[in-house]
Amino acid sequence: MSETTGASYAAAGVDIEAGDRAVELMKEWVKKAQRPEVLGGLGGFAGLFDASALKNYERPLLASATDGVGTKVDIARQLGVYDTIGHDLVAMVMDDIVVCGAEPLFMTDYICVGKVHPERVAAIVKGIAEGCVLAGCALVGGETAEHPGLLGEDDFDVAGAGTGVVEADRLLGADRIRTGDAVIAMASSGLHSNGYSLVRHVLLNQAGLALDAHIEELGRTLGEELLEPTKIYSLDCLAMMRTTEVHAFSHVTGGGLAANLARVVPDELHAIVDRSTWTPGPIFDLVGRTGNVERLELEKTLNMGVGMIAIVPQESTEVALATLADRGVDAWVAGEITDRGEHTTGAALIGDYAD
Repeated sequence: MSETTGASYAAAGVDIEAGDRAVELMKEWVKKAQRPEVLGGLGGFAGLFDASALKNYERPLLASATDGVGTKVDIARQLGVYDTIGHDLVAMVMDDIVVCGAEPLFMTDYICVGKVHPERVAAIVKGIAEGCVLAGCALVGGETAEHPGLLGEDDFDVAGAGTGVVEADRLLGADRIRTGDAVIAMASSGLHSNGYSLVRHVLLNQAGLALDAHIEELGRTLGEELLEPTKIYSLDCLAMMRTTEVHAFSHVTGGGLAANLARVVPDELHAIVDRSTWTPGPIFDLVGRTGNVERLELEKTLNMGVGMIAIVPQESTEVALATLADRGVDAWVAGEITDRGEHTTGAALIGDYAD
């Protein structure tokens, strides 16, 4: 009579021991992304944040956001580079939160993998923790899920959720914006984390470029360019709020500059941005030229060299630019707020990009 072995979680493809090892490896990085309000350590069922710190606010408003990194994760997978994608995740979440003027407080992450490779998971968390430090928030917990049969062994995805706080009377937004306000653009670090389905289709699928190919106009390999981490502006924006008056911010993500700027402009006003005030990085021209992508399509998909917008009173422009310069942020006056007039959209780009 033959003996049979019963089914097990491991036989189904889930390695609990590998998950435990991943947790141990990531602990040192999570410790670096802390704030004094965080209680307890990694491994509990929930992250704890001491809300008594909010007693210093007259009327604290909590801001919340969640996001992922999109198909940029596939570039990381192909290159076997896992410690930068976390910067992108933090930027996508926390730079949304700071748009309303909120200070980032804490973040949680969700990492989904086909198979737990502890060192890879730890590298992803390392990037998230480093990003949290750059955003001034704490990483209070997360989840790593193994999905055998749904994802390939090397496949993964990441998502995160964050919370911030802003004093009610300092809440930024459309109601503060006035005619004559200056539109200040802050340079992006590259493609950031949007439009990668188009980028991958054009450069990898259509043109057949290799990720390890050195591209002269980029000054580095294509893979290095595509994995350049998203710039995290949170602390830069908060510094501006401390030094001068700010009316609104706009995080330039999916939809491009004009569409995201229009989200914060009141119905009766219009934002005009002059393309001639900056030159998009060479990666944008490479995508457009290689794929014969029309400019309007590029601008609806990619950030075109601008990652964050600040809208400030004209009299605040000089201080705002000086504050950003002191923090090493490349920024310039790119436009202004006008009356809506005959315009049918909340924001528009005019002119041609500088050479």
